[in-house]
Amino acid sequence: MRTVGIRREQQITAHASGDALATGARFSESLSRLAPSTFIPKGVYRFKSHEAANKHQQDCLARGMGLLAAGRLRERIDEPAGNT
Repeated sequence: MRTVGIRREQQITAHASGDALATGARFSESLSRLAPSTFIPKGVYRFKSHEAANKHQQDCLARGMGLLAAGRLRERIDEPAGNT
């Protein structure tokens, strides 16, 4: 096994730290860049079964992936011919 980097656990203190706040903000920002959307519209959903919830999740994911692919294709078509 190969170790890449070191992760240091933050100490739990009674008083807030500006460094911990900045670290948390950077972490949150990097997470938001990794997954800009879950493709599931905001709201409260109630399902009669786990199967219905899974189907809704799969339908939203498939629709979102289709929209992403269509957008990327549209960008490719719109770019000038010499920039590939």
